This record gives sequence, structure tokens and C-alpha cells, in this order.
Amino acid sequence: MEIKRDFYLESLIRKRHNDLIKIITGIRRCGKSYLLRTIYKNHLLSEGIKEDHIIEMAFDSRENVRYLDPDVFYSWAKERMQDEDMYYYLLDEIQLMDSFESVLNGLNDSKNVDVYVTGSNAKFLSKDIVTEFAGRGDEIHMYPLCFSEFMSAFNGDIYHGFSEYMLYGGIPMVVLAAEQDKSNLLHSLFDETYIRDIIRKNRIRNKREIEDLMDILSSSIGSLTNPEKLKNTFRNVKKSRITANTINKYLSYFEDSFLMEASQRYDIKGKAYIETPKKYYFSDLGLRNARLGFRQIEQPHSMENIIYNELKVRGFDVDVGVVPVSERDKSGKVIRKQLEIDFVCNRNTKRYYIQSAYALPDERKRAQEIRPFLKAADSFKKIIITGDMTPAVYDDKGILTLNVLDFLMDKSSLDG
Repeated sequence: MEIKRDFYLESLIRKRHNDLIKIITGIRRCGKSYLLRTIYKNHLLSEGIKEDHIIEMAFDSRENVRYLDPDVFYSWAKERMQDEDMYYYLLDEIQLMDSFESVLNGLNDSKNVDVYVTGSNAKFLSKDIVTEFAGRGDEIHMYPLCFSEFMSAFNGDIYHGFSEYMLYGGIPMVVLAAEQDKSNLLHSLFDETYIRDIIRKNRIRNKREIEDLMDILSSSIGSLTNPEKLKNTFRNVKKSRITANTINKYLSYFEDSFLMEASQRYDIKGKAYIETPKKYYFSDLGLRNARLGFRQIEQPHSMENIIYNELKVRGFDVDVGVVPVSERDKSGKVIRKQLEIDFVCNRNTKRYYIQSAYALPDERKRAQEIRPFLKAADSFKKIIITGDMTPAVYDDKGILTLNVLDFLMDKSSLDG
């Protein structure tokens, strides 16, 4: 079954012939190779590109081992060009070749060459990979399946689909696996792929420490935390002497591997970022749930994580909004507080404020959710995304309430 990845296909099409090396990054097993060598290749063929002008190489294939030598590959690649027409190089697992940066820069110097690469180990997936190409790279960051992509492969109604997605996530090979295999597959991926890569790349000696940190973060998605707070948790619960500096390094390893992302706090009134604490979200909920043995699904936090990922897929920069307020208590004493907006979303000239509310059972809960909106006192669009299956509606303050399924299935839902 082919799962549509139209968002990423359109991105590749838009960046075509831009004289830059297109670099597809993302967590391992999110579908980078399939996007490049099946979906994008088929698109090129459908446009009439000759097959001998599409040059493919899978560097992880045993039959291509000789091409891991950069001189051998470079000679072979140049020999493929027999005329002045455009050639498309689709290169998979490029990081396995030594000196791949200089090889790609050399190829890209040809005027009739368009280069696309993927990589799947921790070195290539480093967040600053574009710098390896001396400003000549153009990154396409890929996520596991978003919910609308997931539904294109799910055989059932949208409500069962959402429950399944919240439980097992959107790693394509897991989505396509038999129900009885999904759990074991996620456990295997976490232990044998993601954690192993992080430990190997960063030469971590204390495997138990980094796994304990992963467990703590898995149990607290969407909660504000920082290295000092995590250090205290280790000392109180694990009786560990781990330092805040070590924890900070481990957190950076998780982010560099794209296993999770950090969302920084932003003072809406002061228009300034607050360095710490931060919130951490998993790039795939199935991996998070597997890490906890599927014991702590916690639907409100899971929905918040799904919304965060969807916003990132749509190209938003996503921060945690902080609204400082000063109020008098019953005795007349001034109390200073910080109200929170779950997501402050920026893309080009657009900004949205979004609250994630799994349920809005009464007016008291609704008033609690909209209070930070009202205290922000600006003109940016304000939205509550709820798990309640209600139609989209604006209240008399101009605040849009939108159910999560409508939000996830309609890319223009925030503009409704």
C-alpha cells in the first residue's frame, strides 16, 4: 500500500532546480527513502524524465559496497552524464560514504545536475547537517505520518483511527504492520535503532542514565522542565549523582536525533524568549508509549503532543506562550502570575495562539482556557482545539473552538 506524502512531495517539487543540494532529514524510519526513491522518482517519470537521467544509489546495499569509496562513486556518477539534459541524483544513506560532503559539492557544480540525498544515522541526522555543505544545502525535514496521512492507509472510521494513531503513532512500517506486531516492533525500534544510535554516536558509557532520562521525559510530555529539575528527580528517585550539565548534554542528543523536540517559552507582552524551563514533545507518540510499556496513554497530553507535531509539519515555529499578569487578592495584595498559552505559532506573517483542551465539560473549564487569551490583549487569532466532537464555532470574543479531528484533517482549518 502506498501512503501519500503529498506535503513533502510538493516541497521537493518546489525546490527542484534551485541549485542547492536537497537534504531530507528526519527521525529514522519516518519514510525518507520511500519519499525520494519511490514517490519522487515516480513523479519525475510521470513528467517525462528519462529513466537513464535519474541516477539512483543506495549506499546501504551490499551490491553497492564498492561505491562507498568516494573516488569510485564520483567517477561512476560523472560517467552517467552523456548529454546536456538535466540529471537527477537520488542518493540514499549518503553518510555511509567517506567525504560525502565534498563529493556532493563536486556533483552540484555541474549545471545540469539536481542532487537529492537522505541519511539515517545519527551523524547525518545532526540538526546542523546543512552546514556540512557550506551553505549549499536545502533541508526538507520529514516527520512520521501526520494524522491525515495515517488515515489514507487506515481501514476504519476516523474515530477508531484517532485512537489507533494516539496509541501506536505514525512510523510507516508500524502503521502497515499487523495489529499483533505493532507493540513489539515499536519496542524493537526504540531499543535497537534510536537509543543504540544515540549511545554509539555520542560514546555514552552510562546507558542506564540516558535510558532513565528517557523514561522521565516519556512520563511528562508537555510539562515544563529543565536540567536542574531533572537532576533533582534523579537524586530523589534514582539516588543518582548525575549533574545538570550531563542531563543538558543528553537532552541535546535526543533533539539532534529528532527523537524529540523542545518548545521554548515566549513572553508575549515582553516580546522575549525565556531560556528555561522548556517543554519536550516526542516526534512519534507510538515510540513514547512503547517506552512506557503502553501504561500511561494520558489522552490530554497525547493530544497536545499530536497538535504540536501537526503544527510543525505545517511549517510553524511553535513556542509556549507566557502571559505575565498582576492581580489583587481578597486582601488587596498584588499577586504576580504567569498564565500559559500552549502554543504560540508563527509562520511568515501569520501568528496563532492555540490552547489544547481534551474536554470542555462546562463554562468554568472554558473560562480557564480562554483567560490567557484575554490577558494577552492583542489582535492575533485565538483558537481552542478540543477533543469534544463539536462543530467549529466562534464566541462573542472572536475565539474559535475547533475539534481536533477537523483541525488534523483540514490543513486550512486554522483560517476557518
